[in-house]
Amino acid sequence: MRRVFGLLAALVLSLAGSLAGAASAQAGIDVRVDIAAQRIQVTTTDGESYNWAISSGRKGYRTPNGVYRPTRLEKNWYSRKYGGAMPNAVFFRGGYAIHGTTAVGALGRPASHGCIRLHPANAAKLFALVKKHGAGQTRIALNGAAPDNLSQFAKASGAKIKIAKAKSKQRAAIAQSRKAPNWDAAREQILLRPALPAEAYGYQPYNLQRYSEPGPRWR
Repeated sequence: MRRVFGLLAALVLSLAGSLAGAASAQAGIDVRVDIAAQRIQVTTTDGESYNWAISSGRKGYRTPNGVYRPTRLEKNWYSRKYGGAMPNAVFFRGGYAIHGTTAVGALGRPASHGCIRLHPANAAKLFALVKKHGAGQTRIALNGAAPDNLSQFAKASGAKIKIAKAKSKQRAAIAQSRKAPNWDAAREQILLRPALPAEAYGYQPYNLQRYSEPGPRWR
């Protein structure tokens, strides 16, 4: 009888271990990127859930669709190709990654060269979750395409900045031209002008005696 109870206890322990192992294998992160909405949804099997604004690839730099696993994690990464910092980067396909950005004002519309940009705090959170659960337990799905009007807006915003700078320079030049003239330079120019010849019409040297004589004083 004791032997039967021992076998039952061993079977229960084995079953409990198998269930724990299965639960551990299922633990992970589901990352869904909605490019059309410019949002990212992050959920974990232990109950965490987040929804953040993103910036995907702007016009000319499309973000790829598909389902991926993280290929590598880089806490501090710098893009030599585009000259920008990519903190807390979770790479999922070649040079494409989900990473933090300093251009937080552009979040919610396309602005990147193809990567998925996040607020630095949100990128750090996602990075920590992937490290905690493991790349093998992280699923990254990207779907949709950004509307052209959003891409055009992102591109136009850079053009507007250039136009504003040009107008600012133009206003500064106009203001400089309206300043008081350099009278010393003007006087030098006047002194350098040639004198009128004596025979010029309407010209006579200054002569007090001639002014006292009768008759016309100017010819």
